[in-house]
Amino acid sequence: MKKYLLSIMLAGGLNLAVYAGEIYNLEPTHSFVEFHYNHMGFSNPSGKWFATGNLNLDAKSLAKSSADITIKIGDIVTGVDKLNEHLKGPDFFDVAKYPTATFVSQKISNIHGKKFDLTGTLTLHGVSKPVTLHVTQNEWAVSKITNVKTAGFSATATIKRSDYGLSMYVPAVSDEVKLNIEIEAQLADNAKKSS
Repeated sequence: MKKYLLSIMLAGGLNLAVYAGEIYNLEPTHSFVEFHYNHMGFSNPSGKWFATGNLNLDAKSLAKSSADITIKIGDIVTGVDKLNEHLKGPDFFDVAKYPTATFVSQKISNIHGKKFDLTGTLTLHGVSKPVTLHVTQNEWAVSKITNVKTAGFSATATIKRSDYGLSMYVPAVSDEVKLNIEIEAQLADNAKKSS
C-alpha cells in the first residue's frame, strides 16, 4: 500500500499551467490509505495508514509527473488494539522486518477530464509488484486555511494480499483487498519561494 499508496497522485491534465514542475508534499493528517477486506462472508472490516511523500506535477508533460509515497506499516489503525498488534506481527505484515510500504509511480494513462490511471510499483512485505490506481482529481487551489496551494486526489485500487506473501487465513479472510486512497498535497517551501 501506497509509497501509496496514492504515488499516488498526479495532475489529471486540468488547470495545471500554474503548477508546472512544482513539488507538493503530502499533508500527513489528510493523506491516507484505507483498506477493506471480507471476513468469512459476514462483514467487511477496514483499517488505515496515514501517508507521507511527495508529488512532482509537470503541466507540460504528464509523462514527466511522478509520485513517491511511503506508509509506516506499524502505524496501522483498525480501531481494535489486539487486531493492530496481530496484523503487525509475523503472521501478517511483520513490521520488525518490513517497517514500510512504498508506491513509486511510473506512468499516467487513460486521462478523461478529472479522471486518470496512475500505474506504479507497490513494495509491500518485501515484494514489489505493479499496481494501477484509478484516480480522481479533487480541488486544486490555494487553501483558505493555510494560504498554500494545495492539490487533492482520491484513488481506488484492488490487490491480492497473497501476491505479497500475506496469505494467512485465505480464503476465509478474503485474498482480495480494496484500497481507498485520499491525498492532500501542499506546495513545498522551496517551490513557494520560487513561485
